[in-house]
Amino acid sequence: MKLAVIVGSTRPNRISLKQAKWVLKTAQSKDGIQAELIDLADYPLPFLNEPISPRYNPNRKIEPAVKKWLDAVSDYDAYVFVTPEYNHSIPGVLKNALDFITSELHRKPSTIVSHGTVGGARAAMHLKEILSESRSVVIPNAVAFIGLNDAVDEDGNLSPDVKSNPYGPQAALDAALDELQWYSDALSKARNQ
Repeated sequence: MKLAVIVGSTRPNRISLKQAKWVLKTAQSKDGIQAELIDLADYPLPFLNEPISPRYNPNRKIEPAVKKWLDAVSDYDAYVFVTPEYNHSIPGVLKNALDFITSELHRKPSTIVSHGTVGGARAAMHLKEILSESRSVVIPNAVAFIGLNDAVDEDGNLSPDVKSNPYGPQAALDAALDELQWYSDALSKARNQ
């Protein structure tokens, strides 16, 4: 499975990047997963300004910055969206990036790894609806992380006491990645029939 781990925040000193590195390291340690990081900070996009919805515009003229983003996400089999919770939802930069999506996520599985005061649960709920509208298959397994800043270092290493908790975030991430790989295999086979 070729997996994209997408960092959904571009703020300076964001802890989402630490969380994404943890997800990436975990994914790369699993057999059959080729994982790469996609950081929205590397894809400065204009606000969605197309006169017709991208999904319904057969004569769409794509700006170079948008094309770079769409090309970056299109070649993956599955996605993990790493998002903080801002004001009970996802960051505007992530919503804007997803508004440019047309068929790139179509019939491909995705999951959400979130963080915030309630583990980013409200952001995850909103993101599931957005990804569903993008026609991604959002799997039920997700990871909501409370206390992330103290639990993960700058390189994405989970602290030993948090990592050893059999019901903690590492176990939840392992389960989500295993489920994502199952869906990816099944959907890839179905897309190729």
